[in-house]
Amino acid sequence: MATIRKSITFTNTLSNWMQALVASGEYANESEYVRELVRRDRENNAKLYALREAINEGLKSGVSSRTVAQILKSKEAQLRRDGRL
Repeated sequence: MATIRKSITFTNTLSNWMQALVASGEYANESEYVRELVRRDRENNAKLYALREAINEGLKSGVSSRTVAQILKSKEAQLRRDGRL
């Protein structure tokens, strides 16, 4: 994979934090730490996007005629059938 060099400015506090992580052996270098943060951020944003889509889908579906207890019972049965509960 091709790499692109970026220049980023950090405060002394953040720089010291990254240096401490590298010194502890948690990361090989500061770039590795920053790349890990970007990967995590991408994953979190993907989860957030999926959650927002689910909320929008729920809002568009309207009000259910079932009670909360009925919905929970139905979902529990589905999870049991799927072997996830």
